[in-house]
Amino acid sequence: MDMAKRPREIAYTDELLADGTVHRRYDEGRSEWRTRAPDGSVRWRDDRGGSGTDEPLGDRLVKRTHDEGRVEYGRDIGYGRTVWDGGARVTVNRAAAATGPGARLRAGRGPGALGPGLLPPTRLTPDEEERLRRKYRAEERGERGERGVGGVGAVLVVDAWTGTSDADWSEDFG
Repeated sequence: MDMAKRPREIAYTDELLADGTVHRRYDEGRSEWRTRAPDGSVRWRDDRGGSGTDEPLGDRLVKRTHDEGRVEYGRDIGYGRTVWDGGARVTVNRAAAATGPGARLRAGRGPGALGPGLLPPTRLTPDEEERLRRKYRAEERGERGERGVGGVGAVLVVDAWTGTSDADWSEDFG
């Protein structure tokens, strides 16, 4: 694969603060403070004046709505990785990527070539978003059964709010 086409990886670490918020530090120097809402979404604000909401959707999608109105979509591809910007950027949870399959991905066995099934959409209609919300809620209720999606398999996630690991991608969308 041509290294010029390899997505830019931005690693981050999460720290649970005494007030129940999470301080997320990105290796590129940016910081976010994140607060989980009862509906599963996460309100965030960053050290550069930005703020908004991250909302989990079905098909392992995350909708990031910036308070000024801009919307972007990411897709969780497993092992603490979320693809953004049409595959140009991948955020990597250091805790989930540090061992096991996540470490092998970091060593160069992926996600170098991101196939079309792993890329997030660039935009969705309100009807498409609502369909994905319903799908996510059904998944959360366990109506779907096994959690693996599209052959991606289980995702090791370290939930900064509880300190636990499990295979539920939605605890850490990033």
